[in-house]
Amino acid sequence: MTDLVLSEICDGVAILTLNRPEKLNALNYALIDRLLAVLDTVEVDHSIGAVILTGAGEKAFSSGADIHEFSTSVALGVDAALRDFVMRGQRLTARLEAFRKPVIAAVNGLAFGGGCEITEAVPLAIASERALFAKPEINLAMPPTFGGTQRLARLAGRKRALELLLTGERFTPRRALELGLVNKVVPHGDLRSAALELAGRILRHSQLATASILTAVTRGINQSIAEGLLVEAEQFARMAPTSDLREGLDAWIGRRQPSYSGSWSRAADTSEAARASPRGDR
Repeated sequence: MTDLVLSEICDGVAILTLNRPEKLNALNYALIDRLLAVLDTVEVDHSIGAVILTGAGEKAFSSGADIHEFSTSVALGVDAALRDFVMRGQRLTARLEAFRKPVIAAVNGLAFGGGCEITEAVPLAIASERALFAKPEINLAMPPTFGGTQRLARLAGRKRALELLLTGERFTPRRALELGLVNKVVPHGDLRSAALELAGRILRHSQLATASILTAVTRGINQSIAEGLLVEAEQFARMAPTSDLREGLDAWIGRRQPSYSGSWSRAADTSEAARASPRGDR
């Protein structure tokens, strides 16, 4: 059986490829479940510091949900459609959004519906000049269901998001860049190298600090500033006892390149000591 998600490791970066090119990489239930399983494996692999997500073939990143499978769920009733389609898709986009390693979407073609929602959910995205985006769910008399009514408005603003959501019209990668949906647009042949280059710029730094920043931004963006600042302080407190922070400071003072261990061990030891202290002293 063809693997629905191809996996390749390149210099500490996992390149994951949605692999249903004959269906324009449409998101059926099996593909979503497989991608979630691969992400679970990648997350605990300490040799991997970042993820690039792209689509197989020359036409599509992902054309969205598999409509034939969705139609079958709808025919079974609202409960089945919610359970099998909506919740599964929302679980995937939430997983990508909250992943503690940077995920870069390399949008190589069509990114319609669920494919666009994946692009909205991941923290970083680079689009090929051949990419094409759309929020076409209204053409099926339904709203987006993988987070598209929520994340696009936060990225692009309410009015610009609603124009796309209520018309279903396609938009270019340059428009996606203007809306904040992607970080960069590159020639099609440069897409992989551009994604790897961005990942490499991130991987020079502490993976622990990267995870803390991703967590602080993802958790804080949907809260008030005051609540977000508490999340930020919490993430600093988690980093403060680590060898990575000490190494970063020592390297800066010594005017040398840091060498990070990426270990939480000192933080864990400090937390254990605090719990063991009768007064919780630090």
